[in-house]
Amino acid sequence: MTLAYSCVLLAIILPYVWAGYAKKSLIKSGTYDNNASRPLLESLCGAEQRANWAQANSYESLPGFIGAVIIAHLAGAPQAAVDVLAVVHVACRVGYGVCYIRDLATARSLFWAGGFFAIIGLFVAAF
Repeated sequence: MTLAYSCVLLAIILPYVWAGYAKKSLIKSGTYDNNASRPLLESLCGAEQRANWAQANSYESLPGFIGAVIIAHLAGAPQAAVDVLAVVHVACRVGYGVCYIRDLATARSLFWAGGFFAIIGLFVAAF
């Protein structure tokens, strides 16, 4: 498995990290209701709410990233470039989630842009 494919796996796992952070205080307090988790998550405030939003955005970014990595591989893009861009994307998505939770909007947007442009870079590498 290439480093880029490993990054796809990490990107798939990442939303669950943010979900765990969002649910942590509910689980700890005994108020988490797995039968109605979505309404409960929508009622969160502060860092937990932002972690839930980071989770949702992480899921939204997955199709483009997965597609870009697969297309770059199939097109025979240089493996080093594909690997670097995949690592950059995942690193930016981690930074994005941390900044979202900490309410650092400008930094969060910069990390979002870095992850987005890494996806674009994967497509460009495929040419």
